[in-house]
Amino acid sequence: MARQPLSDSASIKNSRWLRNLVALAILFFLWWFLLGVLEREVQRAEEQAANMVIGQLRSALVIKGAEVMLDWHDSLEEHEGINPFELIDHQWGSYAGQCAEDLPEAGNWCFRERTRQETVEQGRGWLIYNPRQPITIQDRQANAGEPLAWRVTTEFADRNGNGQREQDERSTGLRLMPVSLTEDSVDMQNAAR
Repeated sequence: MARQPLSDSASIKNSRWLRNLVALAILFFLWWFLLGVLEREVQRAEEQAANMVIGQLRSALVIKGAEVMLDWHDSLEEHEGINPFELIDHQWGSYAGQCAEDLPEAGNWCFRERTRQETVEQGRGWLIYNPRQPITIQDRQANAGEPLAWRVTTEFADRNGNGQREQDERSTGLRLMPVSLTEDSVDMQNAAR
C-alpha cells in the first residue's frame, strides 16, 4: 500500500487546528485557575470584613463597659443583650438594623430582639450574621446561608476557674459572646421556611 502525500494546505489546516485546540485548552485551564483564585479571595475578603466588624464591636463594648463601671448608678448586667451596633457612630453598609421576620440577606448583619414573652425589656437580643460563603469568623466556621449569632454578656472575674459565675465573682466588663442559633436562644420561627 502506497501512502499518499498530504497536501501542504491539509497539513497547514491540521497544524492550525491543533494549535487552536492547545490554545483553547490552555485558556480553559487558566480560566479555571483564575476562578478558583477569585473565589478564595472573595471568601478571604468576607472573612476579614466580618472579623473586622466583630473586632470593632468588641472594642466598643470595652469602652462602654468602662463607662458603665465609672457610673455609680449603672450596672453591667443592665447592658446584657444590647445592640452593639448602636454603640458606634458609623453608618454600616452591611448592617440591616432590626431583623425582620427572616434572616438578614447574605453578607449582612441584623439585630434580633427577644420576643415579648421572653423579656419585658426592649433592645435585648442577639446579633446575627448571614455569610455569603463558607467562612471562619473568630474561630467559628459557617457555611453560606448558615447564620451565626452573638450576644452581649458580662465578663466576670472567674476566681475558681470553673467558667460559671458565682455570687462573689464581680463583673469586669462587657463582651460579645457567640451563641447557638437555635429555637431556644433566638426566635427563629420563620428561619425554617
